[in-house]
Amino acid sequence: MSAFHEIRLPARLAFGCTGGVERRTAVVTLGSGHERRSTPWAQGRRRYLIATAPRPLDDAAELVAFFEARRGRLYGFRFRDPADFKSCVPSRQPAATDQVLGTGDGARTAFALVKTYGSGPEAVVRPVCKPVAGTVRVAVAGVALAPAAFSVEASSGLVTLATAPAAGALVTAGFEFDTPVRFDLDRLDLQMEGFAAARVTACPLVEVRV
Repeated sequence: MSAFHEIRLPARLAFGCTGGVERRTAVVTLGSGHERRSTPWAQGRRRYLIATAPRPLDDAAELVAFFEARRGRLYGFRFRDPADFKSCVPSRQPAATDQVLGTGDGARTAFALVKTYGSGPEAVVRPVCKPVAGTVRVAVAGVALAPAAFSVEASSGLVTLATAPAAGALVTAGFEFDTPVRFDLDRLDLQMEGFAAARVTACPLVEVRV
């Protein structure tokens, strides 16, 4: 049985959420006062806190139903990070040249979606495994491909081209994507704010590797 459900948390249930990226860094201070820093994580991990504001009772009930269907922390699901859900900045529309996926060699046809943060040797390349269906655009050597010229696995982010790009041809893509997360608790508490409103006392989400 899969540990991930290909369903997105309704956006209105996440209004007012807080969250961002966390890193795990080990810091050892030497006798000289210098530090040695290292990390076991190649990728950052996203965390969010949602549904903390009072909301209509119907919305609270919908969140409870979503939580129950995921069996608490058992099953992951899709979440749209309000600040990071496109291959470009949030104010722009994705373009087929936004992100570099790789370089053709005349035989390779499969390329994984990624998003790069920063530039140069310090850049972090994040795998994008949950693209939003219908939003992916692909280009080879700067020329956008017709939708019939490639396919996308929405559950993994793998792009397969109908024709292998020529050796040295840059393969790029633009897209919207979701972050795979799970609930980070097995108990959901509601506080009644009136006859038709309720507040979820805490509802943390944490990114999962899929």
